[in-house]
Amino acid sequence: MNESDGSNGYERLFADPVRETMEGAAYGTWRAITAPDAVSLAFGFPYPDALPNDAVGDAVDTVLEVDHEDALQYAGGDYADAITETVVDRTRARGIDCSPEEVHVANGATHALDTVAQTFLDPGDLLAIEAPTFMGAIRLFRNYDPDIEGYGMDADGLDVDAFAADLEAREEAGDPLPKLLYTVPDFQNPTGVTLSTERRERLLELAERYDFLIVEDDPYGQLRYEGSTPPPLKSLDEDGRVIRVDTFSKTIAPGIRTGWVVADEAIIRQLDRINAGGENVLTLGLVSRYCEAVDFEATLEELCAGYRERRDRMLETLEDRMPSGTSWSEPEGGFFVWVDFPEGIDAEELLRTAADEGVTYLPGSYFFHDDRGDGHARISFSYAAPDEIEEAIAALARATRAELPAVEASDD
Repeated sequence: MNESDGSNGYERLFADPVRETMEGAAYGTWRAITAPDAVSLAFGFPYPDALPNDAVGDAVDTVLEVDHEDALQYAGGDYADAITETVVDRTRARGIDCSPEEVHVANGATHALDTVAQTFLDPGDLLAIEAPTFMGAIRLFRNYDPDIEGYGMDADGLDVDAFAADLEAREEAGDPLPKLLYTVPDFQNPTGVTLSTERRERLLELAERYDFLIVEDDPYGQLRYEGSTPPPLKSLDEDGRVIRVDTFSKTIAPGIRTGWVVADEAIIRQLDRINAGGENVLTLGLVSRYCEAVDFEATLEELCAGYRERRDRMLETLEDRMPSGTSWSEPEGGFFVWVDFPEGIDAEELLRTAADEGVTYLPGSYFFHDDRGDGHARISFSYAAPDEIEEAIAALARATRAELPAVEASDD
């Protein structure tokens, strides 16, 4: 066996998409961006007191008591069986009419996305995404070797006019049209912006005209702290063009790894067939019991209050501390703020100085499929305490100011 290929001789046996992405980071490796004594604004984790440990523990006890040994068998018990109805109830609470036959349950939203990608993407298919977008989705989609085209964002979300113009140009030139558009329409990861209702309606028109499907990834939509809520894309979908992905990771806890897809029955049948088995039935049972036992809307209000306090502290401190030339998004919900540094500052290079000052974040380049994003960063207000957020932004401001003389000198 030839060991000179750098993979213990196995590289020649890997699938083409694996070989092409071998030098890239594995999913989740960004979690290694830490520094001693630095406040992390890097990760979209719930703050510790947001996790309902006692209620989840009670739910597990009830499932084991009521379902007995069935709770730990392959198929699970009655509570596991009830998960689809639980999802239907939560989906209808968002204004989306769906039946159990239109639901596919998965081990988290990322697993759901992976199943959608496996079902629809062939190598070379055109995949449209927002630029920037969730870095985990980019890495996941690359496993299926599509051609990826990213479209810009502004304060109202995806630039649908630019997307429409490109679709028209592609059609006239006889170039490939997208099979899927992936969007995070509510409090987008990483920018925090929300797609306007007008643009949602336009996207659905474009999907019908150019014959593509929209993958609506909505982990943050219920975490709104102010403003009015636009309708989910799926609630506007009259032609079966939207594949909706949702999760309990942000409204219960990420460790339960329970997500789902809502789509037309024909799509769900194929998702069920492609992803047959493997669900954690004990987890599904505890989620069903948890939703049965708690006042879900009241828990959401409590969550939103905690996140609102953190968001407000971050925005206030950014305004008070960051140097001139810095701008940022002002999300009405979700977990993230998108920072645009003064011209000439590279967020990856700045990270070392920022860590020394006492803060870490994720550079903007992580959220693009190409070489954009150097002057941006995603900072999260979801995990740190409000006082820690204030300290972290002060550290970020110090680091940015420290880099400005070098930037100005290089421009001379």
